[in-house]
Amino acid sequence: MEGPHVTGLRRTSLCAAAVSAAVLSIVTPAGAAPAQPQAQPDSTQPGPAQAARPFERLIVGYKPGTAEAMSDSAASDDVRSKGKSLHRRMSGGAVVVNLGVKTANADAAIQAFKNDPDVAYVEPDLLMQPFADPNDTEYSRQWDLFEATAGMNVPGAWNSSTGAGVTVAVIDTGYVAHSDLASKVVAGYDFVSDSARARDNNGRDANPADEGDWVARGECGVDAQGNPVPASDQSSSWHGTHVAGTIAAATNNGKGIAGIAYDAKIQPLRVLAKCGGATSDIADAITWASGGTVSGVPANATPAKVINMSLGGQSSCSTTYQNAINGAVNRGTTVVVAAGNSNLNVANFTPANCNGVITVAASSREGNKAFYSNYGTRIDIAAPGGETRRGTDTPGTITTPQNGIWSTLNAGATTPGAENYQPYQGTSMAAPHIAGLAALLIAKKPSLTPAQVKDLIKINARALPGTCSGGCGAGLADAAKTVAAVDSAPSTGLENTTDVAIPDRGAAVTSSITSTLSGNASSATKVGVNIVHTYRGDLVIDLVAPDGTAYRLKNSSSSDSADNVVATYTVNASSEVAAGTWKLRVQDVYSGDTGYVDSWNLTLR
Repeated sequence: MEGPHVTGLRRTSLCAAAVSAAVLSIVTPAGAAPAQPQAQPDSTQPGPAQAARPFERLIVGYKPGTAEAMSDSAASDDVRSKGKSLHRRMSGGAVVVNLGVKTANADAAIQAFKNDPDVAYVEPDLLMQPFADPNDTEYSRQWDLFEATAGMNVPGAWNSSTGAGVTVAVIDTGYVAHSDLASKVVAGYDFVSDSARARDNNGRDANPADEGDWVARGECGVDAQGNPVPASDQSSSWHGTHVAGTIAAATNNGKGIAGIAYDAKIQPLRVLAKCGGATSDIADAITWASGGTVSGVPANATPAKVINMSLGGQSSCSTTYQNAINGAVNRGTTVVVAAGNSNLNVANFTPANCNGVITVAASSREGNKAFYSNYGTRIDIAAPGGETRRGTDTPGTITTPQNGIWSTLNAGATTPGAENYQPYQGTSMAAPHIAGLAALLIAKKPSLTPAQVKDLIKINARALPGTCSGGCGAGLADAAKTVAAVDSAPSTGLENTTDVAIPDRGAAVTSSITSTLSGNASSATKVGVNIVHTYRGDLVIDLVAPDGTAYRLKNSSSSDSADNVVATYTVNASSEVAAGTWKLRVQDVYSGDTGYVDSWNLTLR
């Protein structure tokens, strides 16, 4: 089961009379308890920039060969004929035109140049501004967003995307009212079907309000050894609200924290209540969030393009989960899952071990794998999860709250009280960093598929600054680099996201993609490969064309001991007919390491 893997921190346990049966059906939040609040810092950050600053000039490019393109006097005459004056010619040949007045709107002047057949383009000579930190009062605590050592380099992405137009579903404990999130929330749903656990006495309904997940000692049954579950009284976590704040808290509003995708919307879906949440409820929430149909539940008016699940249990991936996730991914929704907090192999924790999801490990402020985080070849990426204390600390003592992840919360011990901000730690906190990044990517390029989102995040990660034993995926996510790479992502690629196991020193395996494109493939055919495998030097990888011709992408190497193959290869396949079945062929030629093809994509044009 999931929960903080350290003595002395609040632990939300799996609850049922018979744990052996419950482990497949009840899951719990993957986060941790709040640390004690610290004194509030003074706000010294500059205020938000204006949305549309005035400009005083236009840049006009003339078509090659025109008189205006070759002669300053001809350009000056043309500009004067439109009631403006020439400022200067640029190094690239375009000219800068004086408007005569600073304005945020020069539609008439722009249109006059657009109507000129000699003009190739016209655009405002915009005044750029230095990027200032957000003025949110708790922003200085958010090392996870901006610190050079182990932050996720989020501010560098904000000039390209802020998540506008994307809805992120938070499948969690629901939502407790918070002024730093109120403007971001769209209609969600309460999927807790057990009215006693839900505490609202009516089972499923359209109100996803967090009723509190507090429990008394032993209220959730006993474990396999006969010990009470939980072992002690536990307060409400308000877990879903903390997760939501990391993703999309209001930003530059002079209060609280900054959200990663602060112009995205949050859709709260309540599945976790007293003693955890049932797989059946969570699977229905996945389906509904992504726009699928759930019996007895009204259609989702605002389907989510991203789902965050900071929850899990110790089990193999069930058919129920996999079917729900497959449906969501097929509908175009990216599913992000916390790896779990037991410092064990994530292969044994669900839904983090399901196919098609982005599985997220947690890193510390120093850039190490957080001591509690699960690990393994199933990890796709690491993100800041915080590490507020070591396992050797005095039980119950939180020595470094500044190293946790600060977000929106509530002070109520059982039912809701005053809103506040608190640090948590956990893979629950790491996952929403990736969900927020996914929202930034999709906002910038809505056509991105879940597989492309996953590949972009992994390919553009940076090496984990510290250490990780057991496997932390592609490294630490880098928001700015990943968002900048969106424009180069294939937009017409074909893909296969079905996992294919690679036998250890065995026969080659293949994964197929069928194309219906006419004509020949490109001389710059792109093959994006995402293979999870320890000691990648064991692998030989080929692209096999429909006629059987093989193109070598990667040779084996006895000296390449790094994990995983996350790469895009370019192949001259211009002699090949594009239509037909293309195959990625992979063979492990040495013994001792195993893995699987996670996904691959093919861009033939």
